[in-house]
Amino acid sequence: MIEIKNVSKTYGDQKAVNNLSLSISEGSVFGFLGPNGAGKTTTIKMLTGINSPDEGTVEIDGHSPEISSVREKIGFKPEEPHFYEYLTGLEFIKFAGDLFEQSYKKTEVEYLEIMKSAGIYDARDKIIKNYSKGMRQRLGFAQATVNNPEYIFLDEPLEGLDPIGRRELKDMIRRLRSQGKTIFFNSHILSDIEILCDKIGVIHRGELIYTGPVLEFCRGKSLEERFIEEVEGINNKS
Repeated sequence: MIEIKNVSKTYGDQKAVNNLSLSISEGSVFGFLGPNGAGKTTTIKMLTGINSPDEGTVEIDGHSPEISSVREKIGFKPEEPHFYEYLTGLEFIKFAGDLFEQSYKKTEVEYLEIMKSAGIYDARDKIIKNYSKGMRQRLGFAQATVNNPEYIFLDEPLEGLDPIGRRELKDMIRRLRSQGKTIFFNSHILSDIEILCDKIGVIHRGELIYTGPVLEFCRGKSLEERFIEEVEGINNKS
């Protein structure tokens, strides 16, 4: 269970997140959407223990994500992953696995299976410097699952992928969900959120304007139509 209670985060004089509360059930896929600068990435960074909230609490299974035993349950793919450019894809995945305790270590066959699931098995011996943007996204996805996490946080996971790559990673998200994983992801590709997510949260200017089932938010319209209506409605009142 993910619980965010009355969380706020300020950078300088800019309130990135304002009094945010969310509750996300285990084994679900939750989509978090909002315009650029709405507070999505700030929220993910607090959920993964990278940043601390200024006010309020963030808990995963009843504990702060800043505790090492909780972090072991977490996988995270940032929007633009950074890699050691002169490692091969396989070397990087092994390196990522070595950062965890012995109980999380994998055999080479298991590492290769992770790369296969992410669609980059054929690039396993290729230097990362020569990876395309889509291949980097796939490698970031593989890295996020290397410790078999219970909670997976993905920041724009489908950005930069061609249609085949998007389909493959959407299938991977579905497989992870079928294994009981809890997946929280940000995306500007609203059609993917509409297809994949059990529930969504909509954030604008750091404030939550909706959380709940996708169908209840859409009310017979597409997610894109309803999202634009809500955001433009707030902007027009300003």
